[in-house]
Amino acid sequence: MRLAELSRHSGVPTATIKYYLREGLLPPGRRVTATQAEYDDSHLQRLRLVRALIQVGRVPIASAREVLAALEDESLDHNSRLGTAVWALPHGPESTEGDRAAQEARDTVDALLEGLGWAHAQEYADASPAYRMLVTAVATLSRLGYPCAVGDLAPYARSGHQLAVADLDLIERYESPDRQVEAAVALTVLYEPVLLSLRRIAQAEESNRRYRAGGSAEAAEAEAEAEAEAEATEG
Repeated sequence: MRLAELSRHSGVPTATIKYYLREGLLPPGRRVTATQAEYDDSHLQRLRLVRALIQVGRVPIASAREVLAALEDESLDHNSRLGTAVWALPHGPESTEGDRAAQEARDTVDALLEGLGWAHAQEYADASPAYRMLVTAVATLSRLGYPCAVGDLAPYARSGHQLAVADLDLIERYESPDRQVEAAVALTVLYEPVLLSLRRIAQAEESNRRYRAGGSAEAAEAEAEAEAEAEATEG
């Protein structure tokens, strides 16, 4: 296909495609004349990945170029390719403070990972932007006096594991490794507002269940126990 067709099929403007070509984010097409080239399905697939990184994931051009270079490294296994792409996404602020709260936060996170048996996360802790972001978040909670002990964090970690299973199940719906990498980036970004929205909706539901007018915590607990018993009976 020619450039205009590539633009039409991908939904990416021709000017943007030319920019990606100049920046080395997209491999050149097969030259047919001095001024024209042809492109194929591999270019369409690469455009989807570039768009997922830059337009959806807000990954800077320089970082996207590094990610794409790493993804072409045949020495990397599929797990490493997925990790490289997701780690390139913005992960929020990281603390530069080295106070007592920061060290205690690191100790707490390390103890949490140890208790969960997440050996991979422990092995790559210092290299992981998600680990560093978690340490920053726990340190902030500690400085403000909010609960952030291992026991407080563990339910969130277990919920996170369930979400990770759902994430990988979605990603595996795509057959090719390249499409899975693209999906890992796009779905990680696009599902985060879904998770935030559902959490807040669930909070409102639980608050209403516990504290609604005319109710009581005891009544809510009794209702929850009855529901649990009913589910156990059905099972």
